[in-house]
Amino acid sequence: MQIQFAANRPSDASVVIFPVPKGGLAGKDLSAFGETAGKLLGNAAKASRFEGDAGTLVEVFTDGSDAVSQYALVGIGSGTERDLERAGGAVAAKYLASGAASIAVDMAGHADVDATGTARFAAAAAQRAWRYDIYRTTMADRQKPTLKTLTVVGAPQGTEAAWQAANAVTQGMELTRELVTEPANVLYPESFVERAEKLKEAGIEVEALDEKQMRELGMLALLGVAQGSRRAPRLLVMRWKGNPDSDKFDLALVGKGVTFDSGGISLKPGAGMEDMKWDMGGAGAVTGTMKALALRKAKANVIGVCGLVENMPDGNAQRPGDVVKSMSGQTIEVINTDAEGRLVLCDALCWVQKNYSPQTIIDLATLTGAMIIALGHDHAGVFSNDDALADQLLEAGQASGDKLWRLPVNATYDKLLDSQIADMKNVGPRAAGSITAAQFLQRFINDGVRWAHLDIAGMAWSDKPGPNYDKGATGFGVRVLDRFVSDNFEK
Repeated sequence: MQIQFAANRPSDASVVIFPVPKGGLAGKDLSAFGETAGKLLGNAAKASRFEGDAGTLVEVFTDGSDAVSQYALVGIGSGTERDLERAGGAVAAKYLASGAASIAVDMAGHADVDATGTARFAAAAAQRAWRYDIYRTTMADRQKPTLKTLTVVGAPQGTEAAWQAANAVTQGMELTRELVTEPANVLYPESFVERAEKLKEAGIEVEALDEKQMRELGMLALLGVAQGSRRAPRLLVMRWKGNPDSDKFDLALVGKGVTFDSGGISLKPGAGMEDMKWDMGGAGAVTGTMKALALRKAKANVIGVCGLVENMPDGNAQRPGDVVKSMSGQTIEVINTDAEGRLVLCDALCWVQKNYSPQTIIDLATLTGAMIIALGHDHAGVFSNDDALADQLLEAGQASGDKLWRLPVNATYDKLLDSQIADMKNVGPRAAGSITAAQFLQRFINDGVRWAHLDIAGMAWSDKPGPNYDKGATGFGVRVLDRFVSDNFEK
């Protein structure tokens, strides 16, 4: 769906939508919407008890005497960015497959809605309209998207500039969703790298280390996860240099990219295992963020690193009880082969520190089921060794809509990983599973490096629609990371 901005309503718009703040119809002369539309909408709003709550809709049909066949009201609540996002998503959800090809949203007269809020409305509509139907061959016509264009009429000055940044993030989210949605027979480490190489067109430097190179570097924790699969592992590296005044990469984003997780020898239950195609959600978020930063020409130097493996249970697979040596030199007793993501991340974290010495590192991973038990599907967990960094991420999450909640890391939990025969175990006891996973990762962070771990297990995929996504891949992580970079790393 295309988003465009215009001073006047396009002649081909068959649906015209008027945003209404909460309580905004009380005492309002609805003839401002047009004589016919005002009367129809006033009656419909009264009958449906429409009060302008964010994301609520009421629509009426005309007699067909002109090009407009429908008028509608959409609630924008208090007019906050979050409320406008909910409204934009609701519009897209309503009209995407409605039969309408062109709709117009009349923002004229909303002096309290600024350019950023209007861009947030448009971005949410574009994000909610995203579909990935390439494997569908028998869809009924009524299920197929018809909406081609959404035109925002009378947007405040500066909206198109704000839209450029919002659209860059939207395109980054679309890439993340595409990667997360693809089945594991299509998306595996090598094909993931092939898709990431397209980012070169946006100015991102892309390279990948193969198994031989990683073995020479001693990345045996990552390779131990991959050894049960016929799919060759890769370490994907993406560099965006947006700050011409520096050659350093002050920020590293590191993503877990397990393109399919069977659990290995510690095999997962069969029911629901198909969901494990999205166990690369952290790598997907990092890749989408790198695209967003490049498209909006972010004035920061950021490196993205993704450990890409497939975790399978063949005769060569890693066994519970094995001991592996990580790139850092620390040894790990593998108690559970289904706690594989941390083995992938620890070598990726070590590699980026050894080669680029970033001052700040954020890793993202669909790491633990315990995270879903703790926070459900409303927040991702954030763990950090630096209070200021944690606060920056929490603020970015609140502003962007990718909400985070902080959990602790400390020595009390750290000792739960002690092993009798190696430097550490890869899992602790059942209790505090998400925390001990973070504690494991922290053991691979160098002194003086600010580090945060985002456990997005409950957020990368959704079984029900949200404000700016349908069922399926959400694109979580791109918005919060982009906002974090914008607020804290750009001059």
